[in-house]
Amino acid sequence: MQQQPTLIVGAGIGGLAAAVVLSAAGERVILIDRHDHPGGKMRAVPTMAGPADAGPTVLTMRSVFDRICAAAGTRLEDHVRLRSAPIVARHFWTDGSTLDLSGDPAQDSENVAAFGGPEAARAFQRFHAEATQLFEAFEGPMMQAPRPRLGPLALAAARPALLPALAPRSLAQHLARRFEDPRLRQLFGRYATYVGGRPDAAPAVLALIWAAEAQGVWAVDGGMHRLAEALADIAVSRGAELWLGCHVAGLEVEGGHATGVTLSDGTRIAAGRVLFNGDPAALRHGLLGPTACTAVPRAAVTPRSLSAHVWSFAAQPQGRPLAHHNVFFGADPRTEFGPLAHGAMPEDPTLYVCAQDRGTGTPDGPERFEIIMNAPPATGPTTEEEIARCRKETFATLMRHGLSFDPEPPDSTLTTPADFATLFPGSDGSLYGRSPHGLMAPFRRPTARSRITGLYLCGGGVHPGAGVPMAARSGLHAAEAILSDRASTSTSPQTATPGGTWTGSATAGATASRSSPS
Repeated sequence: MQQQPTLIVGAGIGGLAAAVVLSAAGERVILIDRHDHPGGKMRAVPTMAGPADAGPTVLTMRSVFDRICAAAGTRLEDHVRLRSAPIVARHFWTDGSTLDLSGDPAQDSENVAAFGGPEAARAFQRFHAEATQLFEAFEGPMMQAPRPRLGPLALAAARPALLPALAPRSLAQHLARRFEDPRLRQLFGRYATYVGGRPDAAPAVLALIWAAEAQGVWAVDGGMHRLAEALADIAVSRGAELWLGCHVAGLEVEGGHATGVTLSDGTRIAAGRVLFNGDPAALRHGLLGPTACTAVPRAAVTPRSLSAHVWSFAAQPQGRPLAHHNVFFGADPRTEFGPLAHGAMPEDPTLYVCAQDRGTGTPDGPERFEIIMNAPPATGPTTEEEIARCRKETFATLMRHGLSFDPEPPDSTLTTPADFATLFPGSDGSLYGRSPHGLMAPFRRPTARSRITGLYLCGGGVHPGAGVPMAARSGLHAAEAILSDRASTSTSPQTATPGGTWTGSATAGATASRSSPS
């Protein structure tokens, strides 16, 4: 008798990671997504130069993905080509100064010394050492553990060198004590935005994100969406079924146990357990039915993280020499984060520019670009005024830095917070789930086991939090919880299926945004 399948709702990076591990362990897996592609926010849009990323662009902590592939008896490099980036990011300021960081402490110290002088280099060395210790202290109890553990953190806090970063102060306040040069405060303060926060409100411990980047940054040939496609291929090869274009409308619960889902066309799919790979706020909003509203507490999804305005297009750049990852800073962080704190578009923003085709030389002809400007969550539909202002803030700012594009991209290449809210219902357009603000924010995220028996959770809004490797780790945690719970309730032998299916369905999917593939 065939076992009841594990249904994974959402083929984001967390759901894909779980699908690989579960199917390799012999579980029957059905992975369902409302979009016509795997990857969730790790998406691409068509351009005249090929598919351009319209989601995450930075791959760090590669070991997480090596572990996922190893669980399936394969290697990541057998499915995608990765290139180690010699420059973590190239940084530009309005005064004309630039700084390359590579992740190599000695090289970076030399670069910082040339940029800001010997005292700036010494400050960077101290900061790098502190961030590395923070990462080492937090990786086990916070990132690798299935739920955050205070005990090991208390021991870490006993290390005198870490106490300043664990104090109840913001990242911006912490950096002000570390760097005299305001440009370096601005540079390392931007890491708060990596998890949807503001440096003036996010905790100082987020300085450890620099250590994660310093360990290595990789570019995926073809774009980050190829990583999602590769994980989908691995899962299917191990027996998983991938149903694309299927909209899950409701969670079935009987006797307090998740027993399946209902699709938008009324089809019911029975399951032994359900893994929801989406923003937990969608459950609170009732998008999977009234019973699912109780799956997570309200504090697990509010307040909300930042969103973004994202341009994805192809053009020929003119002006500044670009690396793969580039950051163009505004003159004053207060003109960016002050308006964001009040739900408004930033003024004189910092802009991230991914030159997707850089890293192996300067391409001939049009190149693929993604430009990201931080934004508050969506409060309503996109207006023409919002689009016009976003265009001005983006391309006029870059022009002041000496960078322009030919042709300048049309409005159709822009994804707004409202578009993200449509693409990922229930999210309010927030890209990182719950806000990271406050020392206790990591302990308020939901973990793999929800309040409903048989309903599990993964994704960037679930422990251990936002970011590609963290979302993937949440999928690992969910898979481990499912396998552990199943082993405790069943002694039936499990047999792996040698191959699965990857199908597109006519079931209604999400409404496309302006920059969604048609």
